[in-house]
Amino acid sequence: MKKHVVACSTLLAIVLSLTVSAAEKAPDNGTIAGLGVKNIVLVHGLYADGSSWAKVIPLLQAKGYRVTAVQNPTTSLEADVDAVKRTLALQDGPTILVAHSYGGMVISQAGVDPKVKGLVYVAARAPEAGEDYPALAAKFPPAPAAKGLQWSADGFGVLSQQAFLQDFAGDLPKQEANVFFSVQQPFAKAIATAKTNAAAWQSKPSWYAVSTQDRTINPELQLFMAKRINAHTIELAASHVSLISHPREIADLIEEAASEADRH
Repeated sequence: MKKHVVACSTLLAIVLSLTVSAAEKAPDNGTIAGLGVKNIVLVHGLYADGSSWAKVIPLLQAKGYRVTAVQNPTTSLEADVDAVKRTLALQDGPTILVAHSYGGMVISQAGVDPKVKGLVYVAARAPEAGEDYPALAAKFPPAPAAKGLQWSADGFGVLSQQAFLQDFAGDLPKQEANVFFSVQQPFAKAIATAKTNAAAWQSKPSWYAVSTQDRTINPELQLFMAKRINAHTIELAASHVSLISHPREIADLIEEAASEADRH
């Protein structure tokens, strides 16, 4: 428990430091007065929680965007989609929906909401409606992180510490990776076989950040999905957690989506 408290305190200090720094540099709200999209909703993936966006949030806020990070319950795909829908209902206008990892399934379904003007996938799943994602992933060499998946007696999964540090967050300093390991959120086994009932990317413009050193979702699979959804794609020499190791590039991609979505 002591380790968890210290780690979470460290994470809070990081978030506060980043937020204060961003606030000092934040422009007036009028700097984005002409943009059609000012709302950004961020959706985390498995083995994580909303704090995984801690470095991206202040960068977007500094540009005047209204940013909300969803806390997915990760008890089922439907519960996570509902959590995003509740957040979208609170937005005051057009919104860019952003997801990391498994969160891509969530935004692919929730993104049909008329407020959503664009989708940003960060090393994320981007399935067809009704697609068997494990079967799709099996067409590519397996990612090493899967070997570290551990299931509890009541059917919730987490990554082992070794797999988390090496295969999930391999390009983070060990101390920082351990902080995020400490806030890892277990997920229900039902999510492992869940299928979406919609693919919002078929009708909404999309952007995709591929992590070329990813050991959780095969980079070749990421490239395949990015091409299939006709996404504007960037490639980052990053682990699965590019949103933590390359926050500036991810924030820039989100800002690009916010700037261009209304033109489509």
